[in-house]
Amino acid sequence: MDYNNLNYIEPIPVKENKEKNNGIGMGKVVALVIFTAIISVLIGAGALLLLFHFYPDFARDQITNITKTEKEVTVTDTGIADGVEKIYNAVVVVKTYQRGQLYATGTGFVYKKDNDKYYLLTNYHVIQNGNSVGVVFTDGTEEQVTIEGGDKYADLAVLSLTSKKEYQVAEIGSSIDMRVGDTVFAIGAPLDYSVYSWSVTRGILSGKDREVEVSTNGYQNDWIMQVLQTDAAINNGNSGGPLCNANGQVIGINNMKLASTGIEGMGFAIPIEEATSYADALIKGEDVSRPYLGISMAEASNIYSARNYGISAMDGVIVAEVASGSPAAKAGLKVGDVITDFNGAAVSNIAALRYQLYKCKSGDTVTVKIMRNNKVSSVKLTLTNSN
Repeated sequence: MDYNNLNYIEPIPVKENKEKNNGIGMGKVVALVIFTAIISVLIGAGALLLLFHFYPDFARDQITNITKTEKEVTVTDTGIADGVEKIYNAVVVVKTYQRGQLYATGTGFVYKKDNDKYYLLTNYHVIQNGNSVGVVFTDGTEEQVTIEGGDKYADLAVLSLTSKKEYQVAEIGSSIDMRVGDTVFAIGAPLDYSVYSWSVTRGILSGKDREVEVSTNGYQNDWIMQVLQTDAAINNGNSGGPLCNANGQVIGINNMKLASTGIEGMGFAIPIEEATSYADALIKGEDVSRPYLGISMAEASNIYSARNYGISAMDGVIVAEVASGSPAAKAGLKVGDVITDFNGAAVSNIAALRYQLYKCKSGDTVTVKIMRNNKVSSVKLTLTNSN
């Protein structure tokens, strides 16, 4: 069967309309429209001439206002090259060696000079587990440096170099004076330092005083850091490098980012005030140790830990062990106690407890709330030096 024939529809012939059109012709309509438009333009031009003749100031203001409006929407951005130049040569690649082999790389910067001695800042995790450390300057010179000291909780390390050579020193700014939304930029050696060293990334200050849980032991979040947040790209290798304001002054030290599917543009930096305060104290030989309780800890919210100590899972920190002669021992803390509050601040986990503890100083007397045998009680203890 021929389906083409079945689906074919014979067109219906259209009868030609031979009736006379008694209306207005199309040509006349077009002519009328053009005539009307010309008349409108002439009337407008005449009105404008009259306006200039009788009210010249008003007419001039109207044209000026139009010009101003056009200028106000013009945005000019000359970039941050001047700010970058102020800090660029003070930034170094940090190379950490273990038994003579390159173990890790990161970024640092020269933050201070005393006679012929230069002091550099970087992250503690960049030089951790290294036997020796070298730094590479923008001119390609690599120098061996001395590790003055560091702290894993502050994630800061101070390096020093004695040299007659003139190296650029970074200008220190203020994170306190920065506003959310201000322009910032980072300089570092992301990924492969041999290819991408001294990369500059730009963004804004996205937040201040962010409390972010971090791990200092590599397997569990056990510390809270108070940091600056930025959307400037921070990648592996940027750690220890400067976060700067648009004027090229250092306002923070880049140390981490949130990285997972669905997260983009969340990098963090240690405020420069905290970093330099720690570094200056270390250089002066001042005590930078932290107070301690004298206990080992377990998460009370972990169902397995809670079951092991015969309690129900809850917010808090389980006292897993008490050191003899420690502040905790003297205050009467026992294995199985759950710390729920430290000096007026609720304790949800180990990171929160350590964060509150390290706000205190050796010699401070604090109040600790504990849960024991389903009863809440408070004890006072005097903190001592962790050394």
